[in-house]
Amino acid sequence: MINTLKKSIIYITTIFALVFIGYLGSAQLTSTSAATATVEATAVTVDTAVLDNSYEEQIVALYQSASPAVVNITSVEYVYNRMLGQLPEEGVGSGFVYDTEGHIVTNYHVIENADELLVTLASGEEYQATVVGVDAVNDLAVLQIDAGDNLPTPLPLADSDTAQVGETVLAIGNPYGLNLTLTTGVVSALGRVIDSTVDGQFIAEAIQTDAAINPGNSGGPLLNMAGEVIGVNSQIISNSGSSAGVGFAISSNTVQLIVPELIANGVYLHPWLGVETMDLTAYSAAILEEAGVDVSVESGVVVIGVESGSPAQAAGLNTGTRRVRFGPYTLTLGGDIITAINDTPVESLQDLMVYLEMQASIGDTVQLTVLRDGETISVPVTLTAQQVTS
Repeated sequence: MINTLKKSIIYITTIFALVFIGYLGSAQLTSTSAATATVEATAVTVDTAVLDNSYEEQIVALYQSASPAVVNITSVEYVYNRMLGQLPEEGVGSGFVYDTEGHIVTNYHVIENADELLVTLASGEEYQATVVGVDAVNDLAVLQIDAGDNLPTPLPLADSDTAQVGETVLAIGNPYGLNLTLTTGVVSALGRVIDSTVDGQFIAEAIQTDAAINPGNSGGPLLNMAGEVIGVNSQIISNSGSSAGVGFAISSNTVQLIVPELIANGVYLHPWLGVETMDLTAYSAAILEEAGVDVSVESGVVVIGVESGSPAQAAGLNTGTRRVRFGPYTLTLGGDIITAINDTPVESLQDLMVYLEMQASIGDTVQLTVLRDGETISVPVTLTAQQVTS
């Protein structure tokens, strides 16, 4: 009986101990969870409210400050119809007031081929615009209106070199003709290279953003949180033609480089080499080797044409003499292969053109590293101004 009692006492004591320990553990767990919930709730309630209010207030204030300087641009092109004669075709884009002289900055493709241009201010006033200058390569154009005292305060330009991936940006424009539409996003990437409106040319240092950009936004400003223009909205990548979250703006530093020249001279002169090239790829290298051309480099651009009177012709760049079938084309190959410019590797036409645009100036003498007849040589070329065609 004593043994049974001892066993009972031990059994009861054990149960009591387990229950007590469980209670303490449960109490401790509940207390910790409650404390955590209180801290998190406090952080979320207080900090988020402050941040949300501050962010919204900034966006509203920036829009109210900047939007009056954003304009709607209507381009009219008269096309001939055999049945009806001349008919007007309209296009819509955006732009912004650049200075107190009434200059408006927009994209070249917004006003390309226009016979008439109409600028509508945010206040509703409409003005006929004249074209001051264009740079098709960088897709920029400058218009001018005479708005007198009605001209809005110009938008300041930022130093786009200080832009950072992740910073908030605002796009204001007229997508699908919907005036003064605001979209927001972030800088998604910097230093992008995008295609120019001119075949074989590129726009360097473009800013990528996920702020919605749609047809009609072209030429409008991309603004930072200081209300400064960091880019001119220009292009999107999209299968549908509408925003897919991948848009591009021409950097404000490119604008600051080119627009003053357009205002002063009507054109921006680009450094010119004067060659037609083909990128050296595994496929093109195989074609060249089959044709008996010595290809001992893995990348570069093959010179297949030299323009008459160009710096390339003056420097003696060769196009070769072998005519080779290349897909549907017959090309003259066997000429020089450019592999570097001023020791900067050239793997494609894009590399060559971006270097000329961003690193070289008219009158500079650049050193081209060239593979000629199996030998690597250096060819000095003095750049001149690119010929302007109307």
